[in-house]
Amino acid sequence: MAYKGAIIDEQGKMNNFALEPKVYVDEQGDRTGFTPYAELLNGRLAMIGFVSLIALEVLTGHGIFGFLQSL
Repeated sequence: MAYKGAIIDEQGKMNNFALEPKVYVDEQGDRTGFTPYAELLNGRLAMIGFVSLIALEVLTGHGIFGFLQSL
C-alpha cells in the first residue's frame, strides 16, 4: 500500500523515505565562488568597514579597542 509518498510494508511499518527526491542543480549564474561580482562586493564591504573605523576614531577619540574598553 502507498499513499502520499509513504509506503507501508508487510509488517505494517510506515517508510516515509521510500521515494527518492528529485535531484537538480541550482543554476545561480556567476554569483558564487571567486568571481568578479564577489570580489567587488568584498572590496566595497571592506571600504565601508575601513571608513566606519576612521569615523569611530574621529568621533570618539579612541580606536576600536579603546571604544570596546569603555563599554
